[in-house]
Formats: sequence, C-alpha cells, structure tokens
Amino acid sequence: MLETYPVDQILFLDIETVPAVPSFKELNADFQRLWDRKSSHFRKDNETAEDVYSRAGIYAEFGKIICISVAHLSVKEGKRMARIKSFYGDDEAELLRKFQQLLNRFSQNRQIYLCAHNGKEFDFPYIARRMLVNGITLPAVLDVSGKKPWEVNFLDTMEMWRFGDFKSFTSLDLLAHLFGIPTPKDDIDGSQVGHVYWQMHDLQRIVVYCEKDVLAVVQLFLRYKGEPLLAEEEIERVSENSAEC
Repeated sequence: MLETYPVDQILFLDIETVPAVPSFKELNADFQRLWDRKSSHFRKDNETAEDVYSRAGIYAEFGKIICISVAHLSVKEGKRMARIKSFYGDDEAELLRKFQQLLNRFSQNRQIYLCAHNGKEFDFPYIARRMLVNGITLPAVLDVSGKKPWEVNFLDTMEMWRFGDFKSFTSLDLLAHLFGIPTPKDDIDGSQVGHVYWQMHDLQRIVVYCEKDVLAVVQLFLRYKGEPLLAEEEIERVSENSAEC
C-alpha cells in the first residue's frame, strides 16, 4: 500500500506546542472563563481550571506553536538522504508564514502529502487552526474543507498501525522501541515542553526534541515499508533559511 505514495512527494513533520501564556493568571478574564468551561470536561473533582492549565497547549484555541520540524526523504541513484529543517521561535505568526512558504514551494506543479504520527488528530488541524488565527492563508494541502476523504493528502503513521482498529492510541515512543528505532524521548517528552519553554526558556532543547520526533516518524515509515533504517550519514540537518527542503 505504501508503495503508492512517491516518497519524494511526502513531507514528514512534527510540531511542539505550549500554552499561549505562561500561567492561568496571565489569561484575561474571558479566556479564564472559557478555559474553565473547556477544562471542565476532563478535570478531576478536586482540580481547578488553574490546576490543569499546563494542558492548554494541546488545544489550538488556548495554545501556540513554537516549533515545526520537517523532513524530506529523497532517493537518487539508489542513495537515500533525509533532510531535516526546523521553523521555530517565540513569534508564532512568523514561523507559520515561513512554513506556509515552504509548503507552497514544495507543492509547485505536483501533488504532495503530509505525514505525521497522530497527525490527523493533532498536528495537521492544529497548524491549520493556528494559521487561521494568525491571518495566514491555508496552503492547498491543509485546506481540506469540502474535500472528499480520498482527496485529503494526509498520512498518519499511527493510523497505519491501527489496521482498522480504533480502540487505542499507540505512541511514537512505543513504536520506536518496537521497531528498534532510537527513541526521540531520551531527554524530554511532550508533557514537559511547556515547562522547558516558559520556565526554563530553552527553546533550542525543544527544537532538538522536535527534530528527533520527525526523524523517528521517517524511520517508522521506512520500517512499515520493510526498508532498513537511515544511517547517520543519510541524515542531514539544514538551516531554516536553506533552499533545501
């Protein structure tokens, strides 16, 4: 099945998100009220909206994107090369504009696919929603409104693993261990990103983590195809301003 997707037309990605402001107290009164209502659906009886504010980053209405890491795998004359690039910073609108420009360049005169782990439930809609909030026109691949299911070019390595089973979530960390892929969670995990960003002010640490995640997605995709993992010499990290994708 995966052979039907030309690998050089796939852009793998991962995003890191945090609550929009450092603490519940720094939300204005309207957003405090709205977060109280939103969080009431998952709070425990003894918890307040402030107690669970650290989870605000997973909701596009209350969070923001601080890093998008992308990877592109090419094969020329039998040689593979995965290039990884990250867009990151405190200015969400700026990093989203740069990502939009990349998608527009990447999709010129060809059909493209986006691939992420749990991307259909999280990464893809989160990016699209935050682009709209920031007044950024959606690239064609993200503008799925009105499209038929088979016209939506989203690939999801978690969905691929389900084989029609919708009972459970399977983490990237678990599948990495299962398939012998170096774990991306050897320093921090997603639940710690908000603390590392707002309290430790260590954005570079988050970028490294995000790039490990997107590389793990590429490696998992290759294992699904029955291909060997990428060796270190087949992985190249390029700067945000590089024309390479």
